[in-house]
Amino acid sequence: MVTKSQDRRKVRLSRALGIPLTPKAARYLEKRPYAPGEHGRTKRKTDSDYAVRLREKQRLREQYGIREKQLRIAFNEARRKDGLTGENLVELLEMRLDALVLRAGFARTTAQARQMVVHRHILVDGQLVDRPSFRVKPGQLIHVKAKSEGTEPFQVAAAGGHAEVLPPVPGYIEVELDKLQARLVRRPKRAEVPVTCEVQLVVEYYAAR
Repeated sequence: MVTKSQDRRKVRLSRALGIPLTPKAARYLEKRPYAPGEHGRTKRKTDSDYAVRLREKQRLREQYGIREKQLRIAFNEARRKDGLTGENLVELLEMRLDALVLRAGFARTTAQARQMVVHRHILVDGQLVDRPSFRVKPGQLIHVKAKSEGTEPFQVAAAGGHAEVLPPVPGYIEVELDKLQARLVRRPKRAEVPVTCEVQLVVEYYAAR
């Protein structure tokens, strides 16, 4: 259960980063499209290159709701792979189980998706997985445990209750929402992933550390 203080933090963080991290934050940003604090409405001084890169890194981290250490580990892995490091990074993050639970429409927010995994409601190919960072492989089936299907959060999801706050299901997932199951059909491509971030700036941030 997300507390009111956590909710307020997400709204404030969304305003600071300029992106909605929750449906509530999205509504708030429509009314107050400026940074929090007494100077929020005034024009900011030009940010340094470091500040710009740091903000992009924070944007990416908060959209996946992960710790700094987790993002750094993913970056190091992305750098070792063939191809563009930034695109590899988003691909690796997007194949996390909690990210795919959200993309499939089973949850309304990243925090709720993680909670569903941690509370042992989610199966991958019939096996219970309670680790949000679990990396799903192409071809694997994500589905809700039979005993959990009848609970209110999953009934809301199965009825398409989150459709108005989530982006369209991306092409790398096949979803049967009424059955509460989804399959990762292939590796995601950066252009398809509904994440707001200039990933090259994130690469530059870590490259300079």
